[in-house]
Amino acid sequence: MSRKSERLVNLTIALLATKRWLTKSQIFTSIDGYEGEPDAMERMFERDKDDLRNLGITIEVGSFDPLFEDEVGYRIRPESYKAHISSISPRELSLISLATQAWQGAVLDSTALSALVKLKSLGIDSDFDSIPAIAPSVHISDTNFLTIINAIAQRQVISFSYLNAEFEPESRVIEPFGAGTKSGYWYVAGRDLDRKEERLFRLDRFDSEVKVQGKPSAYEIPETFLMSSALSVPEEREIATIKVRRDKAHSLRSKAVSIAEGDDWTTLEVPFVRESELMSDVLWHGADAVILAPERLRQSAINALTEIVQRHG
Repeated sequence: MSRKSERLVNLTIALLATKRWLTKSQIFTSIDGYEGEPDAMERMFERDKDDLRNLGITIEVGSFDPLFEDEVGYRIRPESYKAHISSISPRELSLISLATQAWQGAVLDSTALSALVKLKSLGIDSDFDSIPAIAPSVHISDTNFLTIINAIAQRQVISFSYLNAEFEPESRVIEPFGAGTKSGYWYVAGRDLDRKEERLFRLDRFDSEVKVQGKPSAYEIPETFLMSSALSVPEEREIATIKVRRDKAHSLRSKAVSIAEGDDWTTLEVPFVRESELMSDVLWHGADAVILAPERLRQSAINALTEIVQRHG
């Protein structure tokens, strides 16, 4: 992990775990990486806040006493950082649970714990139970993720091979602006240098390692950029027609945009982006789910079932 990435992680942990507002002087004293003249640390802190905002992390600013003009303080509210799990499937919830355990172990190592220890020495208590709340935002295991985060922090151009709507690999070169999650997937947003416009890319559709090119500070992230707005752009999706037995395959039903009930079977129209994911969901239900269209997806399911029979009888 780069020094800047380490500082951003420690800053997030400190502001999330603290029970009170932290002043800039307390932040600069307790978190490794803030060094140099006061003006230099001020600029570093402002850039860090921008980088965290681009990752969907909002630092709140407040006063210790609203009746007096005290030095302002900073913190991250745990409740504003929690994932909305109402639409998360049981399988995704299990993955998040495992990731939470892994994240808690990682952030409480000697490096990440240093900021909280220093805050404690200043008489500022921390709530360790708040720390797992950030787990849903870091559960990704994609090796490209850290490269992208560092590139955003350093303002460096990245290139990669990406699977398009037809799942054919294309070379992409972008100026990354931010990263965030939607519907359980990680995305990176940035300016596509070939298409000369802002685009959104899903990390699990990357078909190669991300490569960093050029020097740091090669571009500026627009002041108007918001990762939340970038994530609101609709994805390129296809619709699969699937029939399921009555009162079966509830996970598929929950994803359907159209449901036509029959006597013994129900016909669903289910949107999908990645073919392999939908295939996995359908095959999980065995004989209770049958793909009707598109034909290539139906044939893929038949081939997969045929291979299973050949291997296991």
